[in-house]
Amino acid sequence: MKHTLTLITALLLAPLVALPAADMPADRVATVMNTPGCVAFWDFVKREPDAPHRFTAHVPQGATNEYALDAANYVKDYWGKGREASYADFPLLGRGPFGQAIRIRKEEDATFRPFLFVPRARLHDSSIDIKGAGKSVTVVVWAIRESGGHALAGIWHEGTEVDRASKVGSQKAERGQRQYALFAGLERNGSACGHVSENGAGSFLNHYAQHKCYSADISRTVPADSPSTKLDTAWQCFAMTFDSERQEITGWFDGKSGDRWQEDAKHDKGLSSRYNAWLQGYLRGLPGTHPYPGENPAFPKDQFYNPPEGKPLSVKVLSEAAEERIELREFAYTRVKVTLRKGADGTFVETSRDLEALRMNPWWYPHAIYTPKDAQTGGPFTIGRVIHNGRSVGFTGWIGGVAVFNRALSAEELAKLTAIGCKTPISMLSH
Repeated sequence: MKHTLTLITALLLAPLVALPAADMPADRVATVMNTPGCVAFWDFVKREPDAPHRFTAHVPQGATNEYALDAANYVKDYWGKGREASYADFPLLGRGPFGQAIRIRKEEDATFRPFLFVPRARLHDSSIDIKGAGKSVTVVVWAIRESGGHALAGIWHEGTEVDRASKVGSQKAERGQRQYALFAGLERNGSACGHVSENGAGSFLNHYAQHKCYSADISRTVPADSPSTKLDTAWQCFAMTFDSERQEITGWFDGKSGDRWQEDAKHDKGLSSRYNAWLQGYLRGLPGTHPYPGENPAFPKDQFYNPPEGKPLSVKVLSEAAEERIELREFAYTRVKVTLRKGADGTFVETSRDLEALRMNPWWYPHAIYTPKDAQTGGPFTIGRVIHNGRSVGFTGWIGGVAVFNRALSAEELAKLTAIGCKTPISMLSH
């Protein structure tokens, strides 16, 4: 009995032990905002206090621009067709990684392509207008992918130039105004695709921008109208980073990047522009009389694509004879087939090379981010879709958070942000 009383007395006199704090929405928001470099974070919970109550971003302390999101139908804006868009065109889930999510629907009306956006006039030279030499960027999106693989978020106006737009009756022609963006796959639907542009327009004499990467892993698809029990376990994290010091664009899916290579670069239709950019740079650098067979003297030098090919990381002998040897040399961003022939002194000398494969993740990008000369030549920041001539449906599904950082986040930081989507979603009804 004495021992029992002593134990009770000790428990009553012991200091109270703090219980773990509940996982509140504010805690998750703080995790994002306390990640160094965060310049804007839309959780689709935070809104203007007054009408029209647009979604606004969490921004660093002291910042005044909260990047309120407008709704628009870009087909009406540029082609004069279709109806106006409003917030009613973005159904709300009522729950998500941070408490809310918007739906990007599979619109059946070809004249209706709604998106949410910050007009250029309200973002030019602001903290999300990341551009110029030495600048890096990260975009993170928590989403449930129903279908498609186009844009998720970024400054990526693909242009409505007359030579292309006239075929579909554009009334408002504009050149490309691309800077940076995160896509849900493009040619590889479901991967995290990072895109960066040095000129706002196309790359390698292609109308489209070609500096892009693809994560190794690919997201699954989940019907957007699934029961909440299924949607609650379907959240995934797409991210892209551009590290200006490393000169790399990297796609990250659920916190992992992974290596991705595209083989048969010479014959792959999707790589034709990039293959030619490598070839033209290689041929232009050869000594002797130009042009060489296959060389285009008019190809602009600033559009060559020749990643470093110094000491190879590995060498595989493909064939060897008395007078000739063919090797496959792997470098950081390319795999090159090199032909060597025996010279008069008996040593093998390189006589030609050809590109066999390109590394698609990370992607080598030695340029600055496009800097528009003024607000009129810069694009808006859009969520859900981007302005483009194709006017395809693009990504469909739920978006539960969009964050922009003015630096390249590390794998550890991205894993921490990914973990938010793995937690039990927060319901607006419970807070």
